[in-house]
Amino acid sequence: MDKMIICRCEEVALKDVKETFSKYGCSAREVKLRTRAGMGYCGGRTCRPAVDAVLEEVTGEKPSNEIPLKVQPPVRPVPLSVLGGK
Repeated sequence: MDKMIICRCEEVALKDVKETFSKYGCSAREVKLRTRAGMGYCGGRTCRPAVDAVLEEVTGEKPSNEIPLKVQPPVRPVPLSVLGGK
């Protein structure tokens, strides 16, 4: 179960989150910054709820929004015609 990927964009496994917390004893926010969980291409839109749930279980605290790691859209929109090649 520890090999389960929590954040696909950054390829962060459950094991990585747990090891980071046990090694550094840091807050939920620090775990996110150290592992980059929820900070990939999707900006956390896909994995943010899972990442927050795992961090709450591991650290015992709810991730705060005091300094938010928020969901962000891509840098610039890309038209679907570019992706489809036609």
